[in-house]
Amino acid sequence: MDHDEVLALYDDRLRRNAPPDPGCRVERDGAVVRQVGAEHSWNGVVWSGLDEAGADAAIAAQVRHFAESGLEFEWKAYSHDRPADLGARLLAAGFTPEPDEALMIARIADLPTDSALPEGVRLLPVTDPAGVELLMEAHALAFGAEHPGLRERMLDQLRAGTETVSMVVAMAGDRPVSGARMELIPGTGFAGLWGGGTAPEWRGRGIYRALVAHRARLAADLGYQYLQVDASDQSRPILQRLGFAWLSTTTPYVRGVA
Repeated sequence: MDHDEVLALYDDRLRRNAPPDPGCRVERDGAVVRQVGAEHSWNGVVWSGLDEAGADAAIAAQVRHFAESGLEFEWKAYSHDRPADLGARLLAAGFTPEPDEALMIARIADLPTDSALPEGVRLLPVTDPAGVELLMEAHALAFGAEHPGLRERMLDQLRAGTETVSMVVAMAGDRPVSGARMELIPGTGFAGLWGGGTAPEWRGRGIYRALVAHRARLAADLGYQYLQVDASDQSRPILQRLGFAWLSTTTPYVRGVA
């Protein structure tokens, strides 16, 4: 896999020409591409092509836009974005950074698609609101808290249809112990892996690897070429061992409602 070529594809297809999430719209404001939706949707800047001369004005324009809409929003910045001091400029404009994540991408054809689950654990596809509740329970066990609006975003994705999302819960008996979703982006060749967190007492038993393999099989069957993950420090080493490449670092900068 040519890392520079794949990163350029990612920037072009998923950022510069980003398709909107269900119920949202993508807007272009000069050298900025943003997504705007309901309060529970992901609202924010997905791409920018700024220079030193115009960066501060462009940042201020986005702050005004989302403030007028009454929406908290995120500027999703990457280490290869320009200008090189974009993060410092966002901090100066009142944004709060969240933990860095590694942008990791793999060619699906290079990934293992078979991985055994621990004895007594099965995968349950999420197809209805009851399944979303199981997924939220697994998420709370894994990460300690719910992200605001996540439940509603997942319900929106279900309503939009199976061509845009696939969700699954790992069940130990009747208890959800891990959960994950895959966002399918038609026409781009990319599918995004999200979640994958596992309850602490079930970690180290191969559930995360099995969830990656499960989603890789589904994506391959649907004709996708690449899987993309915004990986935490915990999942990054596992993904690297599976064959994912670390292509950039992304930092979410969050701006509350003024």
